[in-house]
Amino acid sequence: MGKKRRNKKINQRHDPDDNNNPTTTSISSNKMDPNDYISHLPDNILNHIISFLPFESGVPTSFLSTHWKHLWKEALLEPVHDVITMEAATKIIQSFVDDFDTHYRPRNKWGFRFEFPHGRGIFVASISSKGALQLDFSAGEQESPRPFDLFLKVNLTSANHLSHRYMWFDWGRLEENHSLQTHQPSSNTMKVKSLYLISVSQLSNMAVSSLVPNLPFLQSLTIAKCNGLQSLQIKDAQGLHKLVVLDCPRLQSLSFEAVSLKSFRYRGNLVSFKGEPSGRCGCGLFLEDVMVDLRQGPLTQWTWDFQTSPRCLYYYDIYKKTLCGCTNGKRCFKSILISIRGVKSLTICRWFFETSMCKPLSFSSRDPLLCMSDLKELWWIDCSMERESINALLCFLKLCPNLERLFVTIDPKCYNMPSTGKYSDLVIVPDKLGDLKAVKLEGPADEEKENFIARRLIPLFGENNPVIISKSGEKCIKHLVKVAKMEKKGKYPYKFKVVENVDEYFLDHVHMNV
Repeated sequence: MGKKRRNKKINQRHDPDDNNNPTTTSISSNKMDPNDYISHLPDNILNHIISFLPFESGVPTSFLSTHWKHLWKEALLEPVHDVITMEAATKIIQSFVDDFDTHYRPRNKWGFRFEFPHGRGIFVASISSKGALQLDFSAGEQESPRPFDLFLKVNLTSANHLSHRYMWFDWGRLEENHSLQTHQPSSNTMKVKSLYLISVSQLSNMAVSSLVPNLPFLQSLTIAKCNGLQSLQIKDAQGLHKLVVLDCPRLQSLSFEAVSLKSFRYRGNLVSFKGEPSGRCGCGLFLEDVMVDLRQGPLTQWTWDFQTSPRCLYYYDIYKKTLCGCTNGKRCFKSILISIRGVKSLTICRWFFETSMCKPLSFSSRDPLLCMSDLKELWWIDCSMERESINALLCFLKLCPNLERLFVTIDPKCYNMPSTGKYSDLVIVPDKLGDLKAVKLEGPADEEKENFIARRLIPLFGENNPVIISKSGEKCIKHLVKVAKMEKKGKYPYKFKVVENVDEYFLDHVHMNV
């Protein structure tokens, strides 16, 4: 029992920034132990107990059981019943951030539970000790949310510092309805470095837009489960390092201006993406961490327009050399590649790679302009791993000469675009990856498929001992081992064997916990 529990912990790896999330936790049990006498105490006593806990310890109690789900909110958040408008709630939140250390931290109060009159909704605002502010509107979410556009201007001080190419935007359009005037933070102000926006709706989007500019220390922005969101625009995010957009099913376009952005993570339909540097810097975007989990498939129209400024001549020259002369460069993998060629961690779907590949790359040349030389960890997602699908993966790996860890997920629910078969002649002998340490497979349908995939991937290790594990659901983890004595000559010399101790090389890809 002890070993199993320890292995489960080892096999999980979280992005350090996710530890700032006010509601992030690793506790997953939702059943009440009949011998758990504490849970049977009256709620007012449980609330009193939780009120003595630090915020980061109080929030995870919501995962102990259904009964505990909302107790932390009653103990660590202040109830507000007399707020009439969302704008008024926003002002309370701003005042809360400004006076946090003086009025709220000493009383162990970490936010508010807003309950609007006449059943118009509930939302929770909470902040962690590490400066992560979460606004969660899911409790008052409508079954059929109205569509809306979300406009966020991050780190607003004045439009005067913008370069001429951004001066065309009419900032007054937003200021007519909501004041965007910022103020100097006081010495008691909580420095909000991470913002989580959950289930923003048509009723709350303008209030959110007015709050964001007053968070001058913001470095990380997460937007998730906004069911009515159609268009997302983020302007002048000069200090933003990380942008995460997850599970917004109606989203059609996403654009941002951010000169310091290092991490871009997206999960949903393939939509129109536009990214460009903000302010006066003309050196373009240099992303180190990219997740494009597109298992839901594409929209009818999509583009990928991550701009590199012509003023940065070296990268502009690279950009010109990678163009293949196709009619739509914003849907071409070569132009996509130039925007992600500096990444260290990447998630991508096979169908997206194939559908954007208008002309075959010169995979055999190992052209440095067409290689992701810094890429260390790749998460490859596909609906199946038939022969042609594996060929596409092996061709993609030719772009990753220094890869150390490969994660392959087979998800039958992933969008299925049949393989074009144009890679068959390019992978007669897969390239060896000298730095490859481990391969992790998830979701093989059966043992036969499992062995077939492993057989195709073993040559990647060259002369090194292949390190491959396979995981199917939560059943078991199997390690590929070499058979010491073959029962039949010529038989495949490897087989998968169930293991208990999981090597550190098999930590989940950092994007798997998003």
